[in-house]
Amino acid sequence: MSFLLVHGAGMAASCWDRLLPLLTGPTIAVDLPGRGKRSDRDIRGVTLDDCAAAIVEDAADLTDIVMVAHSFAGVSVPRVLPELADRIEHVVFLSAVVPPHGTRVLDQIDPAVRTAVRQSIVGGVYHQDRAAAIAMLCNDMSPEQAEWTADQVIDDSAALLEETVDLSGLSADLPRTYVRLTEDACYPPDLQSRSADLVGGSTRFLESGHMPMVSMPGELAALLDQVRKQIPS
Repeated sequence: MSFLLVHGAGMAASCWDRLLPLLTGPTIAVDLPGRGKRSDRDIRGVTLDDCAAAIVEDAADLTDIVMVAHSFAGVSVPRVLPELADRIEHVVFLSAVVPPHGTRVLDQIDPAVRTAVRQSIVGGVYHQDRAAAIAMLCNDMSPEQAEWTADQVIDDSAALLEETVDLSGLSADLPRTYVRLTEDACYPPDLQSRSADLVGGSTRFLESGHMPMVSMPGELAALLDQVRKQIPS
């Protein structure tokens, strides 16, 4: 069994670094285009199709995949499910932003957060102020965890927030779980509930803010291990 971890907006694969040592089996944390190992790509031109292509590329050597889609990955991961369906065992949507088909991410997020996001877009780049990022992402963290998380925040493509979402891939017949984070200040529980309804499958809960891979990696690793153990061998 292998894990394929897909990060959210304004992050790179490094956001999973504190979870990785706690997972067993082959594990790949994807860098979407414009960051990490794919930082040679101009972030301003990145599309959802580009994100999907990066996920498929990193999954090339994996089988029996448990795919974890965090936050914004709720709109990139559905695009790859049909192509990878024969190698995926389970999909975990971790406080994933899943707007209705044909809408935009900006249509789904909390109005107060939406205003802050729009104010953070300049020249096609979504730039998160450090203090604002800490307020949204780190409300349940220790000071050390919060500073580490803020260090991971990067600029992202504003176009991704405006692009029309294609959820047709959710029709793939794959087991799935939506993990709702009860203390999430970035993607509030009521919006998570709507996304969970669109995803279908089972629902689990963690008493965590938006970044449990940092604030409670042990608990998140245990949950993912439970999901893996439920998969028939």
